[in-house]
Amino acid sequence: MKRHFYQDPAYHLGCRAERESNGGMNKLLNTEAITSEDLHRQTTTPGEHRALGVIGSLRGHWPEYLMEAGELTFYMFFTCIFATVLQDPVSPVRQLIASPILRRALMGLAVGATVIAIVLTPWGKQSGGHFNPAMTFAFYRLGKVEFWDVLFYSAAQFPGAILGVCIAKYLIRGATRYEAVRYAVTAPGVYGFTAAFLGELTISCVLMATVLFVSNHVSLARYTPYFVGALYAAFITFETPLSGMSMNPARTFGSAFHAGYWNGLWIYFVAPTLGMLIAGEVFLRIRGGVPPLCAKLHHANNKRCIFCHGDGTTRLPGLSGRG
Repeated sequence: MKRHFYQDPAYHLGCRAERESNGGMNKLLNTEAITSEDLHRQTTTPGEHRALGVIGSLRGHWPEYLMEAGELTFYMFFTCIFATVLQDPVSPVRQLIASPILRRALMGLAVGATVIAIVLTPWGKQSGGHFNPAMTFAFYRLGKVEFWDVLFYSAAQFPGAILGVCIAKYLIRGATRYEAVRYAVTAPGVYGFTAAFLGELTISCVLMATVLFVSNHVSLARYTPYFVGALYAAFITFETPLSGMSMNPARTFGSAFHAGYWNGLWIYFVAPTLGMLIAGEVFLRIRGGVPPLCAKLHHANNKRCIFCHGDGTTRLPGLSGRG
């Protein structure tokens, strides 16, 4: 029986072996060699994951939790910096570029590049590069993340977002508080709450679907971070007038916390989470119930993986099958 690539043990270790006709020599998915030590470090059976309770998860996975916090700190810091440079009326860049859509396009390119860079850092490669509670929860629903990891990831992501805005605020001496920047808050646009909700729902669904299908495609998996960055750039350019473009409850909360702006906050908690859950359900339906390989956005590396690796028979939590 022909095996799918996601059932190949080599791919489960973060690499893809390409068979060559001259004798079966293998090429790794990327240039980083995976040693026997990496093999042992990355391989964790689902049973071992499930044996971890709250204390075990904290003891074993605390580096990943702190990495997720750090990733959101960097993401929010640079988001605030870019927003200040492009939107503050006293900024030379703002004065030079009068077109709102052009400024949004530049913002999108800057943020998209930042997202790619974060996912490809050693932290992003090890923690999975989520820095988004909605995405982490969607992977939990797909059976790839354990319960305590979801809670501790989220518990780290929200403070990380708050810290990122705080650092930006003090480094640029309060410029982020001005009305044109307002700590890079995300808020419903001129079309109201309904349009904002639908906008967040749609872009979150598209983002998660892209992550799932690309990261589980043998030829495209290594480019997942670039697909994600491109989507961020496009969404910031075109969707921002509807909702401010968030897709991330922690990202919105970090800005709202400093701005004291809570109008429509529920939209940015409910819509992204719902959109990503819908994407997960569509993914499963198309693949006949076969879940994704892993919850990492970049798996072809020598960093350990704390997520549940399926063998093609994994099912959603609560259903029969192995996790």
